[in-house]
Amino acid sequence: MVETPVTNRIAERKLRDKQSRRAQIISVARRIAELEGWPSVTVRRLSDEISYSQPVLYAHFGSREGILTAVATEGFQELGLAMEKARKRLKRGSTVQSVADAYLEFAASSPALYEAMFSLNLSVPFGDAATPSELRFAFSQILELFQERSSKPEVLSELFWASLHGIAELTRTKRLPPSRQKERVRALMELFNFQKRKQHRGQTLFAD
Repeated sequence: MVETPVTNRIAERKLRDKQSRRAQIISVARRIAELEGWPSVTVRRLSDEISYSQPVLYAHFGSREGILTAVATEGFQELGLAMEKARKRLKRGSTVQSVADAYLEFAASSPALYEAMFSLNLSVPFGDAATPSELRFAFSQILELFQERSSKPEVLSELFWASLHGIAELTRTKRLPPSRQKERVRALMELFNFQKRKQHRGQTLFAD
């Protein structure tokens, strides 16, 4: 088939419509989850909410898990952007502190989204060749903090991420009292917010 300007416009319009439907489905899924929890997010419920047939939803995502995976992937992109903004906008003070605050604020402001990213049983690969670019982008914002501060920036970044995630998740599930949140973050900064290495008794320590 020979492509013409008309067929190109039709194809572009179909693509925009498909992207719009996909974005709408993800948006509605997130709204329901934030209000009622993820068990309420079903293909039937989404179909009723947005007036698309269930086959249309399956055509876009394949399954309910496909929808939740798309939500989680979008969440990692948003988290990455939040950390990137925090890291680049800082003129004075600690970039580590700024990124930590942005991470915890993201988790606190979107608890259902954060749950989808980390706690639902989704087949989203982490740390291998199949890891989505959105996840790599989010992790790169943490990795950037330690690239010039450690000989093993990946390991240090993983530990920092694990610490932030632990605080975020235990706070989300009400295992940690909110009253000590600032103290926890301050203690975390004492461990990670170093500027140089120094030798002490044959061991490498990190200091501000």
